[in-house]
Amino acid sequence: MAARIAQTTGAEHTAILGLGVYRPARVVTNDEVAGPINSSDEWIRTRSGISTRRFASAEETVKSMSVAAAEGALASAGVAADQVDCVIVATSTHLLLTPAIGPQIATDLGMTGAAAFDISAGCAGFCHALGMASDLVRAGTSKNVLVIGVEKLTDTVDFTDRSTAFLFADGAGAVIVGPAEEQGIGPTVWGSDGTQHHAIRQSKDWMEFFTEIEEKGTDAVRPYLAMEGTAVFRWAAHSLEKVCREAIDKAGLTTDDLDAMIPHQANGRIIEIMARVLKLPEDCALANDIEEAGNTSAASIPLAMEALLRKGESKPGDTALLIAFGAGLSYAAQVVTMPAWR
Repeated sequence: MAARIAQTTGAEHTAILGLGVYRPARVVTNDEVAGPINSSDEWIRTRSGISTRRFASAEETVKSMSVAAAEGALASAGVAADQVDCVIVATSTHLLLTPAIGPQIATDLGMTGAAAFDISAGCAGFCHALGMASDLVRAGTSKNVLVIGVEKLTDTVDFTDRSTAFLFADGAGAVIVGPAEEQGIGPTVWGSDGTQHHAIRQSKDWMEFFTEIEEKGTDAVRPYLAMEGTAVFRWAAHSLEKVCREAIDKAGLTTDDLDAMIPHQANGRIIEIMARVLKLPEDCALANDIEEAGNTSAASIPLAMEALLRKGESKPGDTALLIAFGAGLSYAAQVVTMPAWR
């Protein structure tokens, strides 16, 4: 007879307990990136909605930005580091294949013995990690989970590439997910479309690059982040309304219940289209952090969440729709209650 294996149960309800962010000190204008791509401030604003972005220095690393954002999240949640037993880092720009950066971040924060790992789901990574964290707490696997979205995309961008040079930027955002009296994180709606894998990608794999080095020496061209902007735009405009509506429906709500919508800050025009097709209430705040922060991939949603709260356009306790999409192509969405922040 097979032995009976015990099953754990956790909190009935989960929520985002606290939020923290890190924005690099250097602010970069459109004029600074326009020269090498023969562009202009007006062209960049019109096509992306971006006016400025943040570029990290050599000292502002994926790890240091993550730690800073996490410290803010812990403080706003009122949770001590030793109360966190899992760390999930969503990033595509920890440029070491192994080990993952999560364990080092956990150690630097004093989260001794916490499970810690990275996930790579492109710009959708934060919403993937948030859904996983909520499920871990409800299952009883973890008590409090630190979720981090962090990118140093400037390490991956070819600043002579007209399709990416003006778009991507750096930063980090973090949240604490834990038990709550009422449900503050709705069911996650997620998925992928591998037929569009080419739309956002690394320009060549590492083995291809190593072979080029052997054959060409210093003339080999390193891998960069590449994007087919038109393909991404068309896919997002066609596919994401259904994902948003399913996330709202699974949360037992309607668009009229939304106080805020926080989409991945991919492109100002995509954000406008999503808001229009969903027919959001007039008083529903729409995150537009891309104007000042650029596209920060997995960091964009927590950064945009913080911007809404900081500017008073949303407040803790508001109901917000999160929707993220990116390389893969991958996507994830959920409805959440806006958290405390600092």
